[in-house]
Amino acid sequence: MSDVPEVLFVCVHNAGRSQLAAALLQHYGLGRIAVRSAGSEPAEKVNPAAAQALAEWGLDITAEVPTKLSTEDVEAADVVITMGCGDACPIFPGKRYLDWQLDDPAGRSVEAVRPIRDDIDRRVRQLVAELLDPS
Repeated sequence: MSDVPEVLFVCVHNAGRSQLAAALLQHYGLGRIAVRSAGSEPAEKVNPAAAQALAEWGLDITAEVPTKLSTEDVEAADVVITMGCGDACPIFPGKRYLDWQLDDPAGRSVEAVRPIRDDIDRRVRQLVAELLDPS
């Protein structure tokens, strides 16, 4: 792992879970962790309920654009966190892979997305602690 660890969040549409996680990791990492997100089948835009759930905490992802997962994204990452992308994520030796089982916020109301956001928030905080204080 380099001086600045790089984390890649991957979900199918890169519109909800991975966008939530990336924004939260950027927020908590304070520039000490490089963050990317991508999707195996990216949507056209970020999930509005996910954006609204984060806006409640003062974080804005409305300008983010879902991105297609590339082999280069995975190669560059120290940690790859999948969130329901199935077998679409390439596997490279020497990478740390985590699979976070999370409900998909697609088509859900902001009320239904809040518990997903909160679960991701808890996991991201644990990840930050592990990456920045590995002892």
